[in-house]
Amino acid sequence: MKKIEGGITAAKGFQAAGGAAGIKKQGVKDMALVYSEVPCVAAGTFTTNIVKAAPVKWDQEIVYNHPTAQAIVCNSGIANACTGEEGYGYCRKTAEAASAALSIPEDSVLVASTGVIGKQIPIDKIAAGVEMLKPQLAATREAAAIAAQAIMTTDTEPKEVAVQIEIGGKTVTIGSMCKGSGMIHPNMGTMLCFVTTDCAITREMLAEALHEVVPRTFNRVTVDGDTSTNDMCAVLANGMAGNSLIEWKDQDYETFLAALEEVCRHLSSEHHFRIDPRRTVLTGLCDHCQEAKHEG
Repeated sequence: MKKIEGGITAAKGFQAAGGAAGIKKQGVKDMALVYSEVPCVAAGTFTTNIVKAAPVKWDQEIVYNHPTAQAIVCNSGIANACTGEEGYGYCRKTAEAASAALSIPEDSVLVASTGVIGKQIPIDKIAAGVEMLKPQLAATREAAAIAAQAIMTTDTEPKEVAVQIEIGGKTVTIGSMCKGSGMIHPNMGTMLCFVTTDCAITREMLAEALHEVVPRTFNRVTVDGDTSTNDMCAVLANGMAGNSLIEWKDQDYETFLAALEEVCRHLSSEHHFRIDPRRTVLTGLCDHCQEAKHEG
């Protein structure tokens, strides 16, 4: 495994753009668009807060119930949290705008927001922002850096990392960007993380890998003990590296898992977060589920 210069566009087939849509004060970057040339399998982990922002609910529907995803639209400045049905409807309108601009299905668009809680997002500016960003999409290092800047809120620096590994004689790349510096005020959201890879891997194995690494990385991060309404980590894998499809927990899976963990570890520990070694995650099955599992 080797760390390379790059971010969200490091993997083959991924493009990004960032800019100012007018959500924040004039001229400040506040919106990012990430796009894959081909459909991706997707996996995600989401906030355990009882109160979940509209984008979290939208993305859970996409990740859990739809076969592929192909784009991410993220705005900073307003979290679209505690906004009811109207806020969820704006997620759909955001996806519709991306669908029209990119000629992809609206149910393949992930939506994310971060910022002030309780305000409705200006959907006209979001839709116009998608149109603005579409022609700026590029696979360059600069495009990735601008996108990472556009999703920042109280962050003091953009957070990016990329690594490369060899799987079956093919070079596989994982790139990423992240924002989050803690829910330091009740009106501020916290962590959003987006990971892209050209690895060929099944949806099930991608989800398994993400759920293995998150408890050892992001779920051990704390700033003040709060859990956000908007926390999420999403991974898109488009398979363009051309490696043999990872379908089982074999050596190729372990190689990919180690690289994904390194990306998440870097984002969670080397950008001024504090790791809390006291954090313990316990999982289990209720009596009903144990009985169902026993019965096959």
